[in-house]
Amino acid sequence: MRDDPEEGMLSWDETVFRDEHVFEIDHVPETFDHRESQLESLKYALRPAVRGSRPLNTIVRGPPGTGKTTAVQKLFGELHGQSSVRAVHVNCQMNSTRYAVFSRVFEDLFEYEPPSSGISFKKLFSQISDRLIEDDEVLVVALDDVNYLFYENEASDVLYSLLRAHETHVGARIGVIVISSDLSLDVIDELDSRVQSVFRPEEVFFPRYDQSEIVDILGERATRGFHDGVLDSIGLDRVAELTAESGDLRVGIDLLRRAGLHAEMRASRTIESEDIEAAYDKSKHVHLSRSLRGLSDSERALVRVIADHSGEQAGTVYEVFHEETDLGYTRYSEIVNKLDQLGLIDAEYAEVDGRGRSRSLTLTYDADAVKERL
Repeated sequence: MRDDPEEGMLSWDETVFRDEHVFEIDHVPETFDHRESQLESLKYALRPAVRGSRPLNTIVRGPPGTGKTTAVQKLFGELHGQSSVRAVHVNCQMNSTRYAVFSRVFEDLFEYEPPSSGISFKKLFSQISDRLIEDDEVLVVALDDVNYLFYENEASDVLYSLLRAHETHVGARIGVIVISSDLSLDVIDELDSRVQSVFRPEEVFFPRYDQSEIVDILGERATRGFHDGVLDSIGLDRVAELTAESGDLRVGIDLLRRAGLHAEMRASRTIESEDIEAAYDKSKHVHLSRSLRGLSDSERALVRVIADHSGEQAGTVYEVFHEETDLGYTRYSEIVNKLDQLGLIDAEYAEVDGRGRSRSLTLTYDADAVKERL
């Protein structure tokens, strides 16, 4: 009976999810709509690799959550069946030094990790190049979130080693895809002149999705991820509206999953507006959580100090930071610059009475939200 209050309730062994995996941020969907021109441009750049030549180097740019990583991973998946091509995706947020990047490449080629110590970069690089030559393979390396290499002043060394490999190891064929979500970063201008002379990339831009495109993409995820009738069109439109406000599709994907979990917590078979609004409080901080996850212990320590002293002068913040970490001012200043570039803080210069110009450090997120995620 419809009047039965138990009819809309889940039993203990039921779920609203048909396939919860489709709501994971790194899930590569079967269908990838509204990025046809970008995919074609990337295929054009990669096509020479299938023929045994070096591919065209490419810069993939666009705001966060616009499909850049998914597009590259989707094409890399298609290249996987090509015996002449080895495609390696490197997360530079987690691998932000030259040695770490090449260790990731080594691991993909040899299917085991190189020693964490006792092997020089030169030897590591030689083993990678020799394997490519021996197997007659073209290597394509995607440097995802390349801005992290720039924050650590490692980008020029990484690209120089990759792009000039054929000079030291005749027969090595390597191409690079650089992926950046930092629109303020001019990749070419920030590179050394020695790299600029060999890195002349194609550029593929990924704009923000508009709301109708968001509805299409999230609707496809909802169809695959939820059982029939769990999310109605009104709920989907609200999720799309909140996603468009954030400008990041990952917010919407995470929001769908959290709304489903919230409905299950109520033992409900359907997602209601209360589930969506409650879930959004956490989903809207997806970018914050991701940024914090990639920080080192000392960087996280400074974020925590700034959360307690937001808006105060850099000198005051340093005194507290130094007391907690014993790190010097030079390293402190480097971390401040990195956090500023990541958009976690605003570091603005202002006139201070009797002290000249000084920076004030202010969190760009709610302090409680930051502390909770730290």
